[in-house]
Parts: sequence; structure tokens; C-alpha cells
Amino acid sequence: MKNNYSIAIIDYGMSNMFSIKNALVTLGFDVKITSNYSTILSSDGAILPGVGSFPEAMKNIHNLGLDRAIYDFIATKKKFMGICLGFHLLFDESNEIVNTQGLGVVAGKVECFLEGDRSLRVPHVGWSVVKKNESICNKRADVPLKNLDSDFFYFVHSCYASPEKNDDIYTTTKYGDINYCSSILYENIFACQFHPEKSGNKGVLIFKNFFN
Repeated sequence: MKNNYSIAIIDYGMSNMFSIKNALVTLGFDVKITSNYSTILSSDGAILPGVGSFPEAMKNIHNLGLDRAIYDFIATKKKFMGICLGFHLLFDESNEIVNTQGLGVVAGKVECFLEGDRSLRVPHVGWSVVKKNESICNKRADVPLKNLDSDFFYFVHSCYASPEKNDDIYTTTKYGDINYCSSILYENIFACQFHPEKSGNKGVLIFKNFFN
């Protein structure tokens, strides 16, 4: 069923955005894939997706002037979501390939799994358990994993985010001996390492919970 809630999927040239759009369309949202400032700012919600390298993504965002659109949209307090690389870009910096400054919306840094650690396959590809921070669940009514117990979601990544503040960590996931932050819930922002759009009906429910 169509509704009037509009969502902008921010296009900076580094993502398969259509799988996200398809998931949102099935929920009835009005969805636009765009890099236009006015279109992004006028939307009711926004998503920063991404697959690829952190340095290249930041270069594209700066060249397209999308950093301003992202900052200004978040400042409106409307719902903003980051997925995978789009999650990483919200942090202060990343050491992927070369040290690179991020958007600095969330305090913390992005680090890469050590390829020399033979106990880990890099990149991490597949389904892993996501464990919720119950203290956040008890404080907020708009939690994206509402009605979803700790469960499996789909991951594809070589790096992971380390927020400075534990209070920002919404879920954690363990890979090898590393228990890392797999999503944050910070003010009007939900951002996750896993791919809701590739995680079946449970992933679609995350979109519904957050944007509704």
C-alpha cells in the first residue's frame, strides 16, 4: 500500500541501491535514489548505503557536495539510516587502505580485520548473530529491531566500527575473537554493519520499524 512517507537513498556512486529501494517499495514508501540536495532535504527519511572502499567513498561524497546534504539532513532530526559502508562513513576516521577522515557525525573510528589472522576469513561474508543492547531497548520506543530477538543477519565487510561511547552501541556481533559494534542508535540515526535489504523478511521489518 502506498503511503506519503518519502525516503531518499543517497547516491554517491558506490552501492547497489536498487535492492534497498525494492525493500522499501514493498512497504509502500515513496523512494527516490538521488544526489540532489533539495530532494534529500525535503524527504521524510534518508539512507546512506554503500559498498566499496572508505577513501573512494569520501572522495565521491566531497566531490558531489553530499557531505553538506548529509549534515543538514541529520540536523533536521528526521530519521537517517546508514548501511555497511554508509555506516562507516559516519565515523571520524578509517584506516582502510589509507587513513582517511570520515564525516565525523559519530565519535569513533573504523578498523579492519587483520588479514594475517588465520582464524578469520577476510572479508567476512555470510550470516551472523546480532545481539541487542537491552539498555537502549528499554530507553527508546523507536528501536529498529523491535519484535526481533537476537538473530542472524547478512554481512559483507572487511572492516568494523569502534564508537567512542558505548551508549551509542545498539547491537554487537562476534567474529572470531572480536566482539564488535554491528549497529548504532544515536539520536535520529540508526546505522548498521549488516544488510537489512539482504536479510529477508526480518531485514524488511527493520526498515518498517525505523521509518514508521
